[in-house]
Amino acid sequence: MDQVHLRMFLSSISVISLICAASGAIQDSVEISWGGDRAQLGENGELLTLTLDQSSGSGFQSKDEYLFAEVSIRLKLVSGNSAGTVTAFYLSSIGDAHNEIDFEFLGNVSGSPYTVHTNVFDQGKGNREQQFYLWFDPTQDFHTYTILWNKKNIIFLVDGLAIRVFKNNEAKGIGYPDDQAMRVYSSLWNAEDWATQGGRVKTDWSKAPFSAYYRDYNASACVASAGTSSCSSGSVSWMDRELSLHEVSKMKELRKTYMVYNYCDDKNRFGQNMPAECRLA
Repeated sequence: MDQVHLRMFLSSISVISLICAASGAIQDSVEISWGGDRAQLGENGELLTLTLDQSSGSGFQSKDEYLFAEVSIRLKLVSGNSAGTVTAFYLSSIGDAHNEIDFEFLGNVSGSPYTVHTNVFDQGKGNREQQFYLWFDPTQDFHTYTILWNKKNIIFLVDGLAIRVFKNNEAKGIGYPDDQAMRVYSSLWNAEDWATQGGRVKTDWSKAPFSAYYRDYNASACVASAGTSSCSSGSVSWMDRELSLHEVSKMKELRKTYMVYNYCDDKNRFGQNMPAECRLA
């Protein structure tokens, strides 16, 4: 099905299936997708551990697919020397022309901050990276990471504080991921070729195995399944959410202090062909 007909199909569906997964057993909402016994459920299904060793990493995925959602997880990252590792929490469809919304946590040398890498893909095209340091040690306790994705914008939040917004500017000819259902994925894997200081710092396998810990998966979402793929209801708060002026002000403060890379500032990379959204106020 081409994209024009897919959009027509999605807009024609009127039945809405909403789910709200309450905090509790993470096993109720996700399933281990790869990694064998390197992925483990514990504490009566309330704690999920992903592990990376020299043979492989591990991952899980949501049981449902969504067309628009607010999803969050409480996550404690790999401690100590985690250089070369990446812990990812993201939404993605499948196929070469996939859509994707990324949180990726790039490991560090002991004593250095984690880098939080964010990106937005539309029809297989990304190149919209923004990176941040955190204002806390993400390895010492669980913190909440949230992706809010609706028809108006995508908001990345850390412990309820917005660090990035990507607006829907399709009316101005800018791609936006709103026509493909996506599933939530998370993984812990080896990316020593690029993750830490651009790949200059490699994974120290003497520190393996590396482990990340997850609790309290939450999804307020429209489930994408036969006959229930459209989200047109205005009665769901997250479906219409945009940042308030106070939230925007706070986000600007955080970005000024903690953002370490913004693709819209990278003239060496794009030259005169800056992405169209970067030229918007």
